[in-house]
Amino acid sequence: MLKTGIATVSISGDLIEKLDAIEAAGFDGVEIFEQDFIAFDGKPREVGQMVRDRGLEIMLFQPFRDFEGLPEPDRTRAFDRAERKFDVMEELGTDLVLICSSVHPKALGGVDRAADDLCELGDRAAKRNLRVGYEALAWGTHVDDHRDAWEIVRRADHQNIGLIVDSFHTLGRKLSPESIRAIPGDKIFFVQLADAPLIEMDLLYWSRHFRNMPGEGDLDVTAFMKAVVATGYDGPISLEIFNDQFRGGSPRKIAADGQRSLLALMDDVARDAPPFAITPTPMPSRASIEGVAFIEFAADEAEAERLCILLASMGFAHTRQHINKAVSVWEQGEIRIVINIEREGFAHSAYLSRGTGVCDVGLMVDDAHACAQRAGALNIAHFRQPIGQGELNLPAIQAVGGGVMHFLDRKSGLDRVWEVEFEQVSAVPNNQTVLTKVDHIAQSMDYEEMLSWSLFYTSLFDLAKRPIVDVIDPGGIVRSQVIEAPDRAMRFTLNGAETDRTIAGRFVAGRLGSAVQHIAFATDDIFEAATRLADLGFESLPIPTNYYDDAAARLGLSDAERASLEAHDILVDEEDGQRFYQLYSRPYGDGFFFEIVQRTKGYQGYGAANAAYRTAALRRLLN
Repeated sequence: MLKTGIATVSISGDLIEKLDAIEAAGFDGVEIFEQDFIAFDGKPREVGQMVRDRGLEIMLFQPFRDFEGLPEPDRTRAFDRAERKFDVMEELGTDLVLICSSVHPKALGGVDRAADDLCELGDRAAKRNLRVGYEALAWGTHVDDHRDAWEIVRRADHQNIGLIVDSFHTLGRKLSPESIRAIPGDKIFFVQLADAPLIEMDLLYWSRHFRNMPGEGDLDVTAFMKAVVATGYDGPISLEIFNDQFRGGSPRKIAADGQRSLLALMDDVARDAPPFAITPTPMPSRASIEGVAFIEFAADEAEAERLCILLASMGFAHTRQHINKAVSVWEQGEIRIVINIEREGFAHSAYLSRGTGVCDVGLMVDDAHACAQRAGALNIAHFRQPIGQGELNLPAIQAVGGGVMHFLDRKSGLDRVWEVEFEQVSAVPNNQTVLTKVDHIAQSMDYEEMLSWSLFYTSLFDLAKRPIVDVIDPGGIVRSQVIEAPDRAMRFTLNGAETDRTIAGRFVAGRLGSAVQHIAFATDDIFEAATRLADLGFESLPIPTNYYDDAAARLGLSDAERASLEAHDILVDEEDGQRFYQLYSRPYGDGFFFEIVQRTKGYQGYGAANAAYRTAALRRLLN
């Protein structure tokens, strides 16, 4: 059975806050990081009882540094220090300590010397029924490779001495984890996991500041775990994360992300590996997203009227009205915009706390109920509110930022919600359809929430993340990351703001949690769309002449092409000779806006080169 743990160093807060968060997230146990223990004003027995009172176990006490290979008199002192650690362990109520490979300036090399030291320490540990796990630090002076650490443990040949493996120390040094498969599973005493973004920097600094949860970075933690389970290892799987962002974040949110990352990781391992000793939590496979079923706005009557005028200027028509609620549907092509002005329920609460904005996103998936079941297995809360007469029970979850996501599918008939729950009031005129579908949904958030959102999407859905890019805003930097389906039927962009001086930051600052800041609609001919929407009263975001002078020179535009782009305030980007066109609405409210895009075949980007000019143009209208 899968047992999960996390090192107390991985999350913020004092020891009690950490333990409360770890318990709430559903972990089975903790690694007590020595610094957290020393800083706590309580005796070891009190700490041990605090842990057990929360239904947790102390899986590991760590780290014990600079032990092996020392000359006298430092060697004797190292053994004396170890005995004091053993005293603490007995009072804490744990039987395993981690010794990391030495970085002591006096440490002597030699596999046999280190093995002899560990063997003697094993004898001392055995007298107390304790165990010692040896780990290779990626920056260890003499031992920086799990293969060398295993050779030392093998030569020590002591039942109380085993190996501890850590995904970061193996993958961070670009070592193949395949050699782990040759290690007997009963000699691996503990497994620590961490991911990290690929950054070229000093290993120690990278490790101490940029680790993150499995699935949040770029390391192949899944391959590492496949190698571990192939040994027959059946012990705990634990997280050891050093991250500056996490040190200042919410302990409960970070702990919940950690547990979710382990559940998703072990599900991935189980799907690709033969049966192994650890039984992960059963769950359906990641849901395939087929597209956006609807986007719902919460508003009051006055704001809804303004929003309807904007939608009408973009060619949308009011087509349906809910049978029980003050909820209207505006349609065009495959796009459905829902406007909810109910005075009770979730949408009304969202309006009161955040103002007019997107409160709910409905996704068309391959299996709605299986998707909701996987969400539950990943500890993502289900969303429920009373179901009225004649209404369908659509599966829904609470997303990271406080919004809601509903799931529809064809196999169970949930896609019939529009015929079942709504009355037809009109049709979209054939000559008015210029927008075809949702191209992507852009969410703005505080930068510290980006990893949570990325993990949420990639653990629940069949979506992959692109590398983070910097978007230059006149008020600062915004980190942007694309999360998209393999066939690009669904695309999200996550925009993390580090300051409220940016457009994204200012938008988020006025709300509780992250929010959808813009929605991009696809069109087959952006120039025709711009002309027809202008006739309907659509007001585009003004783009300065300087932009078009530069675009003409950069892309070799003809005079006619340049004039047409400028006449309609259309931005252009190019990728391997393929064009991408963008047309923006003026900002609505405190920074929400719509985007209209046309992708020529082969263009897969998002017009990142134009982001700085778009944000500058928005800022001029919002100031």
